[in-house]
Amino acid sequence: MIEQILNDLVLSPAWYYTAARGLTVIVILMSIAAYSVLLERKASAWIQGRVGPNRTNHPLIAWIPFFGNVLMRGGFIQPAADGLKFLFKEDALPGHVRKTFYILAPCIALAPALISLVMLPFGELPSGQIITLCPGADIGVLFMFAISSLGVYGIALAGWAANSKYPFLGAIRGSAQLISYELAMGLSVLTVFLATATPDQNNALSLVSMVKAQTGAWNILYHPVAALIFLICVFAEANRHPFDMPESETDLVGGFHTEYGAFKFGLFFVAEYSHMVIGSSLFILMFLGGWHILPWLPTVGTGIFATLLGLGSFFLKLAAFLFFFVWVRWTVPRFRYDQVMRIGWRVLLPIAVVNLLVYFIWYAVKG
Repeated sequence: MIEQILNDLVLSPAWYYTAARGLTVIVILMSIAAYSVLLERKASAWIQGRVGPNRTNHPLIAWIPFFGNVLMRGGFIQPAADGLKFLFKEDALPGHVRKTFYILAPCIALAPALISLVMLPFGELPSGQIITLCPGADIGVLFMFAISSLGVYGIALAGWAANSKYPFLGAIRGSAQLISYELAMGLSVLTVFLATATPDQNNALSLVSMVKAQTGAWNILYHPVAALIFLICVFAEANRHPFDMPESETDLVGGFHTEYGAFKFGLFFVAEYSHMVIGSSLFILMFLGGWHILPWLPTVGTGIFATLLGLGSFFLKLAAFLFFFVWVRWTVPRFRYDQVMRIGWRVLLPIAVVNLLVYFIWYAVKG
């Protein structure tokens, strides 16, 4: 029964399955972003040795059988409260902004994350079909890079439309940071392309091909330098600490979203966590075996049990990565803007070039 439902969702072209997939994208993305915020607040409190969110009281929650007390005392309804707060707050429109682009910017920031999530593969059915929200889309990683990079247009447009000094500086920083780290990121994954390309493999740029090529061992074991460079670039691309230059509150008040509040600010908030999810998923697919459980142990069991175990493995790795994002935020101090540029151009880019040349030579000698 479960296998038939999964096959229908993945393969059927019926409109109601298409609508269900679209709704699934929004629900998954919003849920992951919302509970990533709760994870960040709880993990931050744990790291700093203080009490985090531990109460969300409502009389209706207390009456939920078995789980009411757990939900209240764990603060697990807090994301819903935060979301409703953003939705129902007064959505002010400052008089000095360029109104059309000011309203459009949050949508442009969120749209690339939605498109990228649709294209991500999460697992494999017993029939060999790939579990993804867009059936038949065995797309390449370059497409994912191209789409996810469009998120910077939302930042740039928000900074310009705000018609204010600090948001504009944040937008300029975001654009410069994207250019600086996209180059190193692209060069780092070329070694993975070389490892995936085989005589019987026509599409070495496919994410599914990269996962299948890691059946024996994960790429992080063979390409540790490329994995490290890509990981640092993911932090920079997602504008996460210590690379949160576009919104650095210590010197830019709030950066590109200084003039935003209520639901529009909520969209920027979801977009940031969504890019964390996309970047983490790409790293998992390219370097950590995707839905494979362990190196040299891609599957356990057969049939639908192996599929569910693979899905669980993927999302467990994703949860660990999101915790790692929070851990780094409260461990590493924020870089200055000049340091961010220096790391991108003078450190990561030369290392990525040298790493690529070394692998070119190694593959040429290997024959």
